[in-house]
Amino acid sequence: MENISPFQSTTTTKTLAKNYVANVFSLMFTALIISGLAAVWFATDSMKTWIISPVSGGFTTFGWITMFSPLALVFVMSMGLQKLSVKTLLAVFLIYSTLTGISLSTIFSVYTTSSIATTFFISSITFGIMALAGYTTKTDLTKMGSLLFMGLIGIVIASVVNIFLGNGMLDIIISIVGVLVFTGLTAYDVQKIKEIGMSVEHGSETGQKLMIMGALTLYLDFINLFLMLLRLFGNRD
Repeated sequence: MENISPFQSTTTTKTLAKNYVANVFSLMFTALIISGLAAVWFATDSMKTWIISPVSGGFTTFGWITMFSPLALVFVMSMGLQKLSVKTLLAVFLIYSTLTGISLSTIFSVYTTSSIATTFFISSITFGIMALAGYTTKTDLTKMGSLLFMGLIGIVIASVVNIFLGNGMLDIIISIVGVLVFTGLTAYDVQKIKEIGMSVEHGSETGQKLMIMGALTLYLDFINLFLMLLRLFGNRD
């Protein structure tokens, strides 16, 4: 019987983890492409009336659905992780990315196309750097992740409060803190996904489900980072 050296075992584990992380990123990028196409399509003159009423200038019923249904779908994915099949979970994720893209089409009515493109580029570079840092660092980011999660809760609470206050300075502060939180979460989440890739049984149903949830996590990190940067630096029409 052939003996497998510890070095070979470690190398195999690292290779499997690398492939696992690559698959998570591929799924995340697929979701981003779907969202981008949906956002651009529903930003056209012929489609934007589905979201914004040309009469009242407010959201249509479909517009409100696209704004709030993604949150419900995230809840479905999280709570139904054990019960949903891999195919169903993937379908929900792709539907989620489509609806999120449709809701994001409204930014084209607020910000210039050039500033959206520039901010997207900056977000991609920042996300890539932090993802690489999270993948390569030897430092355990667990404690940092706990602090960042607390910061995320603070952002959510402050954002809800500011809906009623409408304070411009508070909005800027929320955006700045948001950029810091989501850049940090990107590194933390990539490290966590890497660790899952080193321990999960590859090809198993559990492994595939965690892969989808990992893609969802990174997708949320990127989208929120992009939106926070856009609120800070985007040029309005």
